[in-house]
Amino acid sequence: MKFEIVRNRKWYFIISLLIAVVGIAIMLTRGLNLGTDFEAGSRVQFTVGHAFVGDDIAKEFNDKFTTFKVAQVQGIEDTGVVVRIDKKFSAEEEAQVKAFLDEKYPNANAQISSVDPVVARELAQKAIYAILYASIGIILYMAIRFEYRFAISGVISVLQVVLVVISIFALLQLEIDINFIAAILTIVGYSIHDTIVIFDRIRDNLKHTKIKTTADLETMVNDSIWQTMARSINTVLTVVFSAGCLYILGGTPIKHFALALLIGLVTGAYSSIFIASQLWVSWKSRELKKPKTAA
Repeated sequence: MKFEIVRNRKWYFIISLLIAVVGIAIMLTRGLNLGTDFEAGSRVQFTVGHAFVGDDIAKEFNDKFTTFKVAQVQGIEDTGVVVRIDKKFSAEEEAQVKAFLDEKYPNANAQISSVDPVVARELAQKAIYAILYASIGIILYMAIRFEYRFAISGVISVLQVVLVVISIFALLQLEIDINFIAAILTIVGYSIHDTIVIFDRIRDNLKHTKIKTTADLETMVNDSIWQTMARSINTVLTVVFSAGCLYILGGTPIKHFALALLIGLVTGAYSSIFIASQLWVSWKSRELKKPKTAA
């Protein structure tokens, strides 16, 4: 006997609402750790070569240099460190920092990147536009291929996925950069693809099923979800395996990208199965309950 997914939808809605509230609370209290891609400043990545304390690294920089201040120190892997500076380095300051690190840490292998305030603002705007345009494109495509109820339900489920990923990165204070935006857009694509597969099966079954009551609608959608369940799980597991290998074997920027993918893919599978189609059922069932107007 198949588990009744659709008839328990109120519990999924409650869980999703709690996730949204907790996620927003985390972002408001913890804030986002925006990288230099989105905040003007400089990023210095180097290898210490031994265990270290972040406050000690910050003190070394602040004692040595008076023209800028350390905004954040973040450890990467075992002996690597990223120092965020609150201003863009001049060519002279960059040379001084490299000389300082080469002298203090022989195998520092320092990598420095700086972003101008204007460029940071432009990148942030383009990142927002990219996600916005992707959402609009999804709504238009699904509205044309299916109907507007499918489109809006699909986008709401995708937005939940994005919220979960951003909330976890805010909780862990992981850096949000261009790689993160690329991961978000990838997650949106995979999540909506899985949702479309389920919606397509619902649409096909709707043509061959007489729907008179909400119970009929729930049974039809429940059957549609189970008919596509194996495909959804196999697709997600395949990509999760690849993302897991990236996380284990990749460097720090790739690790963050892979982690975002892992969180988003798992949440996206849940959202496609338990949220998107349930929203459509709730919306469609109201239409069934409306009294038909006499001719």
